[in-house]
Amino acid sequence: MTSASPVPGTGTPVPGTGLPPAGEPAGAAELPAASAGPARQPDRFGLEILLVLGVSLGISAIGSWINFLDIQTRGGFRNATATLNPSESPRAWVDLSYQLLGVLNGVVPALLALLLLSRVPALPGFGIGLDRLRPRLDALQGLGIAALIGLPGLGLVVLARHLGVNAELEASGLADVWYRYPVLVLEGIQNGVLEEIVMIGYLLTRLRSMNWPVWRAVLLSAVIRGSYHTYQGIGGFVGNFVMGMLFGWWFTRTRRVLPLVIAHSVIDIVSFVGYAALHGRVGWI
Repeated sequence: MTSASPVPGTGTPVPGTGLPPAGEPAGAAELPAASAGPARQPDRFGLEILLVLGVSLGISAIGSWINFLDIQTRGGFRNATATLNPSESPRAWVDLSYQLLGVLNGVVPALLALLLLSRVPALPGFGIGLDRLRPRLDALQGLGIAALIGLPGLGLVVLARHLGVNAELEASGLADVWYRYPVLVLEGIQNGVLEEIVMIGYLLTRLRSMNWPVWRAVLLSAVIRGSYHTYQGIGGFVGNFVMGMLFGWWFTRTRRVLPLVIAHSVIDIVSFVGYAALHGRVGWI
Protein backbone atom coordinates (compact mmCIF):
# COMPACT_ATOMS: atom_id res chain seq x y z
CA MET A 1 0.00 0.00 0.00
CA THR A 2 1.36 3.41 -0.92
CA SER A 3 0.83 6.44 1.27
CA ALA A 4 -1.68 9.15 0.44
CA SER A 5 -0.54 12.50 -0.94
CA PRO A 6 0.50 14.81 1.92
CA VAL A 7 -0.55 18.42 2.16
CA PRO A 8 2.74 20.30 1.62
CA GLY A 9 4.22 21.49 4.87
CA THR A 10 1.81 19.53 7.09
CA GLY A 11 2.13 15.86 6.22
CA THR A 12 -1.67 15.59 6.38
CA PRO A 13 -2.97 12.98 3.91
CA VAL A 14 -5.31 14.08 1.14
CA PRO A 15 -7.72 11.18 0.61
CA GLY A 16 -9.05 10.05 -2.74
CA THR A 17 -6.68 11.84 -5.10
CA GLY A 18 -3.10 11.53 -6.24
CA LEU A 19 -2.90 15.24 -7.07
CA PRO A 20 -1.74 18.09 -4.81
CA PRO A 21 -4.34 20.18 -2.95
CA ALA A 22 -6.29 22.69 -5.07
CA GLY A 23 -4.42 25.93 -5.56
CA GLU A 24 -0.99 24.43 -4.82
CA PRO A 25 0.99 23.73 -8.01
CA ALA A 26 3.27 20.76 -8.33
CA GLY A 27 5.38 19.38 -11.14
CA ALA A 28 3.96 16.38 -12.95
CA ALA A 29 6.92 14.24 -11.96
CA GLU A 30 6.40 15.19 -8.30
CA LEU A 31 2.78 14.12 -8.09
CA PRO A 32 2.68 10.99 -5.92
CA ALA A 33 0.40 8.05 -6.59
CA ALA A 34 -2.70 7.74 -4.46
CA SER A 35 -3.30 5.48 -1.53
CA ALA A 36 -5.42 2.36 -1.86
CA GLY A 37 -7.19 2.99 1.44
CA PRO A 38 -10.47 1.13 2.05
CA ALA A 39 -12.60 4.29 1.95
CA ARG A 40 -11.53 5.01 -1.60
CA GLN A 41 -12.13 1.59 -3.19
CA PRO A 42 -9.81 2.17 -6.18
CA ASP A 43 -10.68 -1.26 -7.57
CA ARG A 44 -14.14 0.10 -8.33
CA PHE A 45 -12.99 3.31 -9.97
CA GLY A 46 -12.35 1.59 -13.30
CA LEU A 47 -15.96 0.47 -13.61
CA GLU A 48 -17.16 3.86 -12.39
CA ILE A 49 -15.10 5.61 -15.10
CA LEU A 50 -16.48 3.33 -17.81
CA LEU A 51 -20.04 4.03 -16.71
CA VAL A 52 -19.56 7.81 -16.53
CA LEU A 53 -17.95 7.87 -19.96
CA GLY A 54 -20.59 5.41 -21.20
CA VAL A 55 -23.37 7.90 -20.53
CA SER A 56 -21.44 10.85 -21.90
CA LEU A 57 -18.33 11.51 -23.95
CA GLY A 58 -17.08 7.94 -24.28
CA ILE A 59 -20.12 6.96 -26.34
CA SER A 60 -19.76 10.20 -28.31
CA ALA A 61 -16.15 9.22 -29.11
CA ILE A 62 -17.21 5.81 -30.46
CA GLY A 63 -20.01 7.33 -32.54
CA SER A 64 -17.64 9.97 -33.87
CA TRP A 65 -15.11 7.36 -35.02
CA ILE A 66 -17.89 5.43 -36.80
CA ASN A 67 -18.87 8.64 -38.56
CA PHE A 68 -15.22 9.30 -39.43
CA LEU A 69 -14.81 5.88 -41.03
CA ASP A 70 -18.10 6.29 -42.89
CA ILE A 71 -17.00 9.59 -44.44
CA GLN A 72 -13.48 8.36 -45.20
CA THR A 73 -14.86 5.36 -47.11
CA ARG A 74 -17.21 7.59 -49.12
CA GLY A 75 -14.66 10.00 -50.56
CA GLY A 76 -13.20 11.75 -47.53
CA PHE A 77 -13.83 15.05 -45.80
CA ARG A 78 -13.13 17.43 -48.68
CA ASN A 79 -16.81 17.48 -49.64
CA ALA A 80 -18.23 16.79 -46.18
CA THR A 81 -20.11 19.22 -43.94
CA ALA A 82 -20.45 19.04 -40.15
CA THR A 83 -23.30 21.08 -38.68
CA LEU A 84 -23.17 21.99 -35.00
CA ASN A 85 -26.28 23.04 -33.08
CA PRO A 86 -28.77 22.15 -35.83
CA SER A 87 -32.46 23.06 -35.73
CA GLU A 88 -34.59 20.14 -34.58
CA SER A 89 -37.98 21.28 -35.85
CA PRO A 90 -39.47 24.01 -38.06
CA ARG A 91 -41.93 24.75 -35.23
CA ALA A 92 -40.32 27.26 -32.88
CA TRP A 93 -41.64 25.93 -29.55
CA VAL A 94 -40.76 22.34 -30.48
CA ASP A 95 -37.28 23.32 -31.62
CA LEU A 96 -36.63 25.41 -28.49
CA SER A 97 -37.82 22.54 -26.29
CA TYR A 98 -35.41 20.13 -27.97
CA GLN A 99 -32.55 22.64 -27.73
CA LEU A 100 -33.04 23.13 -23.99
CA LEU A 101 -33.40 19.39 -23.50
CA GLY A 102 -30.09 18.91 -25.31
CA VAL A 103 -28.38 21.38 -22.98
CA LEU A 104 -29.78 19.57 -19.95
CA ASN A 105 -28.71 16.22 -21.37
CA GLY A 106 -25.15 17.52 -21.63
CA VAL A 107 -25.01 18.97 -18.13
CA VAL A 108 -26.34 15.91 -16.27
CA PRO A 109 -23.20 13.72 -16.76
CA ALA A 110 -21.10 16.57 -15.33
CA LEU A 111 -23.41 16.72 -12.31
CA LEU A 112 -23.06 12.94 -11.93
CA ALA A 113 -19.27 13.29 -11.95
CA LEU A 114 -19.48 16.01 -9.29
CA LEU A 115 -21.73 13.82 -7.15
CA LEU A 116 -19.18 11.01 -7.30
CA LEU A 117 -16.32 13.39 -6.49
CA SER A 118 -18.31 14.80 -3.56
CA ARG A 119 -18.24 11.31 -2.05
CA VAL A 120 -14.64 10.46 -2.90
CA PRO A 121 -12.37 12.38 -2.37
CA ALA A 122 -14.99 14.58 -0.61
CA LEU A 123 -12.78 17.67 -0.59
CA PRO A 124 -13.72 21.37 -0.86
CA GLY A 125 -14.45 22.39 -4.43
CA PHE A 126 -15.07 18.69 -5.21
CA GLY A 127 -11.29 18.29 -5.04
CA ILE A 128 -10.91 19.87 -8.49
CA GLY A 129 -10.97 23.59 -7.70
CA LEU A 130 -14.59 24.17 -8.66
CA ASP A 131 -15.33 26.88 -6.13
CA ARG A 132 -15.59 30.65 -5.63
CA LEU A 133 -12.35 31.21 -3.76
CA ARG A 134 -10.79 33.42 -6.46
CA PRO A 135 -13.40 34.36 -9.07
CA ARG A 136 -11.50 37.30 -10.57
CA LEU A 137 -8.27 35.35 -11.07
CA ASP A 138 -10.14 32.32 -12.43
CA ALA A 139 -12.00 34.53 -14.90
CA LEU A 140 -8.83 36.28 -16.08
CA GLN A 141 -6.99 33.00 -16.44
CA GLY A 142 -9.94 31.51 -18.31
CA LEU A 143 -10.01 34.42 -20.77
CA GLY A 144 -6.25 34.17 -21.26
CA ILE A 145 -6.41 30.44 -21.94
CA ALA A 146 -9.30 31.01 -24.35
CA ALA A 147 -7.20 33.45 -26.36
CA LEU A 148 -4.15 31.17 -26.25
CA ILE A 149 -6.12 28.15 -27.50
CA GLY A 150 -8.86 29.78 -29.58
CA LEU A 151 -6.83 31.87 -32.01
CA PRO A 152 -4.38 29.12 -33.08
CA GLY A 153 -7.31 26.69 -33.10
CA LEU A 154 -9.15 28.84 -35.63
CA GLY A 155 -6.08 28.85 -37.82
CA LEU A 156 -5.84 25.06 -37.60
CA VAL A 157 -9.48 24.69 -38.66
CA VAL A 158 -8.90 26.89 -41.71
CA LEU A 159 -5.69 25.04 -42.62
CA ALA A 160 -7.25 21.59 -42.18
CA ARG A 161 -10.17 22.60 -44.37
CA HIS A 162 -7.82 23.94 -47.02
CA LEU A 163 -5.93 20.62 -47.02
CA GLY A 164 -9.18 18.69 -47.38
CA VAL A 165 -8.81 16.72 -44.12
CA ASN A 166 -11.62 18.50 -42.28
CA ALA A 167 -15.30 18.88 -43.01
CA GLU A 168 -16.82 22.28 -43.72
CA LEU A 169 -17.90 23.37 -40.25
CA GLU A 170 -21.21 25.12 -39.73
CA ALA A 171 -20.96 26.27 -36.13
CA SER A 172 -24.66 27.09 -35.97
CA GLY A 173 -27.48 25.38 -37.80
CA LEU A 174 -30.18 27.20 -35.88
CA ALA A 175 -32.69 29.25 -37.82
CA ASP A 176 -32.70 33.03 -37.38
CA VAL A 177 -35.24 33.05 -34.55
CA TRP A 178 -35.50 35.03 -31.32
CA TYR A 179 -33.93 32.31 -29.15
CA ARG A 180 -31.00 31.65 -31.49
CA TYR A 181 -28.30 33.52 -29.60
CA PRO A 182 -29.41 32.59 -26.05
CA VAL A 183 -29.42 28.91 -27.04
CA LEU A 184 -25.97 29.19 -28.64
CA VAL A 185 -24.63 30.76 -25.42
CA LEU A 186 -26.16 27.94 -23.37
CA GLU A 187 -24.68 25.36 -25.74
CA GLY A 188 -21.23 26.89 -25.32
CA ILE A 189 -21.50 26.87 -21.53
CA GLN A 190 -22.81 23.30 -21.56
CA ASN A 191 -19.81 22.14 -23.61
CA GLY A 192 -17.38 23.78 -21.23
CA VAL A 193 -19.06 22.34 -18.14
CA LEU A 194 -19.42 18.82 -19.53
CA GLU A 195 -16.03 18.38 -21.14
CA GLU A 196 -13.82 20.01 -18.51
CA ILE A 197 -15.54 18.55 -15.46
CA VAL A 198 -15.75 15.02 -16.89
CA MET A 199 -12.59 14.80 -19.02
CA ILE A 200 -10.27 16.86 -16.81
CA GLY A 201 -11.51 17.22 -13.24
CA TYR A 202 -13.21 13.84 -12.83
CA LEU A 203 -11.19 11.58 -15.13
CA LEU A 204 -7.72 12.76 -14.12
CA THR A 205 -8.62 12.59 -10.43
CA ARG A 206 -9.94 9.05 -10.73
CA LEU A 207 -7.05 7.78 -12.86
CA ARG A 208 -4.52 9.17 -10.38
CA SER A 209 -6.44 7.43 -7.60
CA MET A 210 -5.85 4.21 -9.55
CA ASN A 211 -2.10 4.96 -9.46
CA TRP A 212 -1.87 5.92 -13.14
CA PRO A 213 1.18 8.07 -13.95
CA VAL A 214 0.25 11.68 -14.65
CA TRP A 215 1.47 11.60 -18.26
CA ARG A 216 -0.58 8.51 -19.06
CA ALA A 217 -3.74 9.92 -17.48
CA VAL A 218 -3.40 13.21 -19.37
CA LEU A 219 -2.66 11.35 -22.62
CA LEU A 220 -5.78 9.16 -22.32
CA SER A 221 -7.95 12.17 -21.55
CA ALA A 222 -6.58 14.02 -24.58
CA VAL A 223 -7.07 11.03 -26.90
CA ILE A 224 -10.70 10.68 -25.84
CA ARG A 225 -11.24 14.43 -26.30
CA GLY A 226 -9.78 14.28 -29.78
CA SER A 227 -11.81 11.16 -30.58
CA TYR A 228 -15.23 12.67 -29.98
CA HIS A 229 -14.30 15.45 -32.41
CA THR A 230 -13.29 13.15 -35.28
CA TYR A 231 -16.67 13.77 -36.92
CA GLN A 232 -15.01 17.03 -38.02
CA GLY A 233 -12.04 15.24 -39.58
CA ILE A 234 -8.33 14.84 -38.81
CA GLY A 235 -8.02 18.52 -37.93
CA GLY A 236 -10.74 18.15 -35.31
CA PHE A 237 -8.88 15.29 -33.68
CA VAL A 238 -5.46 16.97 -33.72
CA GLY A 239 -6.66 20.35 -32.48
CA ASN A 240 -8.68 18.94 -29.62
CA PHE A 241 -5.96 16.44 -28.69
CA VAL A 242 -3.50 19.31 -28.27
CA MET A 243 -6.12 21.26 -26.31
CA GLY A 244 -6.62 18.24 -24.06
CA MET A 245 -2.90 17.89 -23.40
CA LEU A 246 -2.57 21.57 -22.50
CA PHE A 247 -5.67 21.54 -20.30
CA GLY A 248 -4.51 18.34 -18.59
CA TRP A 249 -1.10 19.88 -17.92
CA TRP A 250 -2.77 22.97 -16.47
CA PHE A 251 -4.92 20.91 -14.13
CA THR A 252 -2.03 18.79 -12.87
CA ARG A 253 -0.15 22.00 -12.07
CA THR A 254 -2.96 23.98 -10.43
CA ARG A 255 -5.73 21.52 -9.47
CA ARG A 256 -8.26 24.13 -10.65
CA VAL A 257 -10.77 23.22 -13.32
CA LEU A 258 -12.86 26.41 -13.21
CA PRO A 259 -10.54 28.47 -15.47
CA LEU A 260 -10.73 25.63 -18.00
CA VAL A 261 -14.54 25.60 -17.87
CA ILE A 262 -14.52 29.36 -18.46
CA ALA A 263 -11.97 29.11 -21.29
CA HIS A 264 -13.83 26.34 -23.12
CA SER A 265 -17.17 28.10 -22.72
CA VAL A 266 -15.77 31.36 -24.09
CA ILE A 267 -14.17 29.61 -27.09
CA ASP A 268 -17.43 27.89 -28.02
CA ILE A 269 -19.65 30.92 -27.40
CA VAL A 270 -17.45 33.10 -29.61
CA SER A 271 -17.38 30.40 -32.29
CA PHE A 272 -21.14 29.74 -32.26
CA VAL A 273 -22.36 33.31 -31.93
CA GLY A 274 -19.67 34.67 -34.24
CA TYR A 275 -20.58 32.18 -36.96
CA ALA A 276 -24.30 32.91 -36.62
CA ALA A 277 -23.73 36.66 -36.81
CA LEU A 278 -21.10 36.75 -39.56
CA HIS A 279 -21.89 33.81 -41.84
CA GLY A 280 -22.88 35.17 -45.23
CA ARG A 281 -21.40 38.56 -44.39
CA VAL A 282 -17.70 37.59 -44.16
CA GLY A 283 -16.40 35.60 -47.10
CA TRP A 284 -14.21 33.03 -45.30
CA ILE A 285 -16.80 32.18 -42.60
